[in-house]
Amino acid sequence: MRVDYATDVGAVRKSNQDACQCGLFPQGGAWAVVCDGMGGANGGNVASSVALSQIRDYLLAGYREGLSEGSMKSLMLNAVRRANDAVYQMSVEQPELRGMGTTAVVLVAEKDALHVVHVGDSRAYICNQCGLTQITEDHSYVQDLVNFGEITREEARRHPRRNIITRVLGVHETVRPDYTSCAFAPGDRAVACSDGLSSYMDDGIMEGYIQRYGGDGRELTKQMIQYALDCGGSDNITVAVVENGN
Repeated sequence: MRVDYATDVGAVRKSNQDACQCGLFPQGGAWAVVCDGMGGANGGNVASSVALSQIRDYLLAGYREGLSEGSMKSLMLNAVRRANDAVYQMSVEQPELRGMGTTAVVLVAEKDALHVVHVGDSRAYICNQCGLTQITEDHSYVQDLVNFGEITREEARRHPRRNIITRVLGVHETVRPDYTSCAFAPGDRAVACSDGLSSYMDDGIMEGYIQRYGGDGRELTKQMIQYALDCGGSDNITVAVVENGN
């Protein structure tokens, strides 16, 4: 397994409210977390960093090689719920942080399986022999419109209300994250990113970048961020890549 990530404030924002970290488990396997904070400059920064640290610590403490899929699902869902508790409680206790929240997308990769939990519109993708597939479905107003057949995916990318998120971590006392899993074979790559990347980079472009730079995760993340910057970079941009090198 190999993990790489990069984040950039973008071309417009004054602070980076995204938070990202990834690593390797001592027992084998890899993990990555991407959070995109909201709620003002201070609130967004706090929400994303607190959520990231809570999720990371819970995963590292609870992961064991050979966990069943049910146990892995519980571990990851509970990590996100614990993060929700921490962010929400902080917002209750500190009035200046009230209303802060964050998206979260969490990857845990094993030698033959990829597990994903997410809340909000930060995304996860897998690139394998079949091409690139978006694993997560955005918790957003425009995604609901797409699901109801009222607009197309391409129209959603330009919709004036595309930033409205329907599920978020830390704003409410409880949160409802989604879990999914898929095969993760040698040579496959998983990508987690904030909407600062996905709002510019469609599936075809992302797949092309992975095919071109996929042998070097560090260069891949750098080039993907540069693409978003070249397109305008109107938001913070974060991307993490996990490669199954087994």
